[in-house]
Amino acid sequence: MKSVELIRSRAYSLTMLCAALAVAIWLVACGGGTTITGGFNPPTGTISVSISDPPSCRFPAGNFQSVFVTVRSVMVHVSGTAGDSAAGWVEVAPNLASAPIQLDLLAIPQGGCILSMLGSNISLPAGDYQQIRLILLANNAASGPSPNACSSVNAFNCVVLAPAAGGTTHALNLSSQANTGLKIPPGQIVGGPIRVGDGQHVDLNIDFNVCASLVRQGNNQWRLRPTLTAGQVSTVNSGLGGKVVDAATTMPLAGGEVQVALEQPDSGGIDRIIMQAAADANGNFNFCPVPAGTYDLVAVGQNGAGVTYGATVVTGVSGGTAMGNLPLIAQMGTTTPGAIQGVVTSENAGAGASIDGAVSAFQSITVGGNPRQVTIPLFNMSVSNIATAATPLAMGVTCPMNTFCEGYSLIVPAQNPSFGAFASSGTMFSTPAAAPVPFTVEVRAFRPMSGGTATCTPSSKTTSVDPMDVPLNITAGMPVTAKQIDFTVCM
Repeated sequence: MKSVELIRSRAYSLTMLCAALAVAIWLVACGGGTTITGGFNPPTGTISVSISDPPSCRFPAGNFQSVFVTVRSVMVHVSGTAGDSAAGWVEVAPNLASAPIQLDLLAIPQGGCILSMLGSNISLPAGDYQQIRLILLANNAASGPSPNACSSVNAFNCVVLAPAAGGTTHALNLSSQANTGLKIPPGQIVGGPIRVGDGQHVDLNIDFNVCASLVRQGNNQWRLRPTLTAGQVSTVNSGLGGKVVDAATTMPLAGGEVQVALEQPDSGGIDRIIMQAAADANGNFNFCPVPAGTYDLVAVGQNGAGVTYGATVVTGVSGGTAMGNLPLIAQMGTTTPGAIQGVVTSENAGAGASIDGAVSAFQSITVGGNPRQVTIPLFNMSVSNIATAATPLAMGVTCPMNTFCEGYSLIVPAQNPSFGAFASSGTMFSTPAAAPVPFTVEVRAFRPMSGGTATCTPSSKTTSVDPMDVPLNITAGMPVTAKQIDFTVCM
């Protein structure tokens, strides 16, 4: 009899253990990889989501007065490879569904460094979130925010050109951005996945680099090729700022244009722009909020008299740092900038194919005895966001047979960079190397209207030579032509 009772007791215990294991497995599956800490309730945390943009193309430093977008959703996913329609996307700004927010991405934040809070203290399952999507309201939506700054062009997303460029308003054309959203994949989340622990709160900031996101099409139309980064930020000591000055006079560059970029190396060791801003009339710049981490700072400038200053690079700067003066060195001799011009072609299966191209210029510095390419911020008159077409917008450009094409123009300093490793006691900078001044041009290809999906095989190409395969060396006041970059297999 005791044996029978013992068997029944063990069977009952085994049944309960199996049931508990089944529940635990179900919770892990539903949580997308969330670690179970005990009990039968899945662990949760909370998140607040903000959006910022320290713009570099706002009038008078740039050609735009305002860029309005209307946000209706922000979603996150624990998988870095989850597709647009995959299960597991979590809404972290549910209030936007009934009340979309229209933002001027070129507005100056009032009383802080963020443009808007998109969602506050939203509960979500604990986990490491590796993808983010910012979804915009369609231009033809039945209803939206009121007042609507884009009502004159019957849209909810639009571009307002600066007075010097006509001051006109144009709809910002969308496609999948109104469905699948503007994508922030793992490589564009600073510091890795957004970690939400059980019972913990995190602050997520999305930086919208609108100046790198606007692509001009024919008939003076504009569309969005989104350039966004995101990261977990601190509500205190998260800024990074300083003052750009002339190295010889320690005075601001009066009446000119100063561009400052915050960069981090990618997996290939190339410094990529995380944020970019224009310094104010007194040379001051400030990036905030900044995700925790270490950055390189790259600045270039021109003063009101047309004197061009070469790039200054400061490596190893942490968020929360007040840098003090950042000195720029004026070009010797001819003071006008250099220019790189070139043509990009695209085709698929022997026929022209449209792509959006993001064109960048690199110079090399030496960090810890190792060469590193840094992205050089471009001066205002550059044309670096392009869309290939059968009839290109650039003057004098004709597409080779069976291709689409477009021209670009990059206005850059005609001087090698000065650089140094940040030290709180005072950074020591190198003297710019003598001529020649070599540059590398990179073009990254994206599928038009896709929300930021790479296309072509490969999707990125570089050149450091001219059409005669001579090194691409820059001379002040004299444009040089880079070797044509050709993309194929552009689906």
